[in-house]
Order: sequence, then C-alpha cells, then structure tokens
Amino acid sequence: MDLIIPQWEAPANVGCLSTTRIGGSSRAPYDDGHGGGGLNLGTHVGDDPAAVAHNRGSLRAFLPGEPAWLTQVHGTHVVDVESLHGKVPEADASIASTPGQVCVIQTADCLPVLFCDGDGSVVGAAHAGWRGLANGVLENTVARMRDAGAASVMAWLGPAIGPTAFEVGPEVFDVFTGTDSEAARAFNAIPGSSGKYFANIYALARLKLAQAGVTQIYGGDLCTVTDRRHFYSYRRDGVTGRMASLIWRK
Repeated sequence: MDLIIPQWEAPANVGCLSTTRIGGSSRAPYDDGHGGGGLNLGTHVGDDPAAVAHNRGSLRAFLPGEPAWLTQVHGTHVVDVESLHGKVPEADASIASTPGQVCVIQTADCLPVLFCDGDGSVVGAAHAGWRGLANGVLENTVARMRDAGAASVMAWLGPAIGPTAFEVGPEVFDVFTGTDSEAARAFNAIPGSSGKYFANIYALARLKLAQAGVTQIYGGDLCTVTDRRHFYSYRRDGVTGRMASLIWRK
C-alpha cells in the first residue's frame, strides 16, 4: 500500500494520510494501472463489493477507528462525526474532536482538504469540487471547527486535478469571478478555444481559505490526472476508483 503522509505543521496528536491507487485487490478498471490490484475505496463506482471491502479492511489497519464515510453530493453540508453513530449521511465535510474518530473524504480529481487546529483539539476533512468550493464548503468546515473550539486552523491540500489539466467553461469562471475579482488569477484562457480556461483548483482553495482566516496552508502540488501511476482520475478515465484522505485525533 502506497500512502501519502501530509507534510505540514500539524501537532503530534493528529494523524492523517491520503491513499493512492496502489496496493489493493481491485481489478481493471479499478486496478493499480500496472496489472496489479488497485486500492479503490469507493462503493458506488461499479467495483466488486468484495474487493472494496477488502481494500477498506486493509486501510482500517492504519487507523484508530472506523472511518466516518459520507455520501458526497458536491454540496457544502458539514457533519460532526460524534453525531453519526455509524450512519452515512449526505455531506461533503466532517469534523471530529474526540480521539479515535476518523474524518474521511473520497476523491478522484476533486480536491480533498484536511484541517486541524494548532493544538490538535479539532480536525476536519472536506471534499471540494468546483461547485462545493464556489459555494463555501471550505468556509463552512472552518466555521464548524471554530464552533467546536478550534482557536486556529491550518489546512493541507491533497491530490487533485492540476492547473494544466482542469479545463472548464465560462460558467465556472463566472461563478468564481462574479463574487471575487481576485479569482481571475486562478484561470488561464486556453488559446484558440473561445470561453475555455484552465482552472487552478489549488489557487482557488487557497483564496477561499485565506478569506476564512486560514493562513497556514500546505500541499497543493499533486495532479491526479497527469500522475496515472499513483492516482485514479475521473476526468482522465471516466470509470475509475476513488482514493481517500483521512484525519483523526490520536
């Protein structure tokens, strides 16, 4: 299993990781891309349920508790893991303040963002596709963490579609720049393609986080589309698996 351990200034009592496509039991098109088993963690993508269960079990060995899986809908709803009691709600972010509770987000091009506060008392995870990002999923997560007692918040930006691969139309450009002119810097017009842009989802997330008062922001340098060896990508492959980004208090 090839895991990514975020490099950031999180306190020692915070655990976190992000998975790749490597090291599981899923077969094509959910494999590792090199003839071996893939670590697909999504139950909703058409993979063999037994393979997904095996993959989730393998991941569980690295965690202090069962992850609080969500049904992600590209929205802005944030839940507290404490209140779930094993339920799988429709939500795109979660927070936790009790040791051993694991926040988890699944992605395959959308941006996973992990959060913690300076003393590790509250952690969180958010799924930020462009719709959720535009509508405030990151700001909502930060606000819920502060409501739970977080005095300061830092963020790590996990593997997502990179700025040379995320082609979008004018509707995406307009939704961001219509409320914030600074967002235009995160878009590069594609020559010869009227109204098309390459969007930098990492730059957009940094802008949203800064506006929410988050100044410690890490990561943002991995592209799921161009790095076929390590990552699933919906934009690249269509039918594909899902990675997970997870965070917890020790």
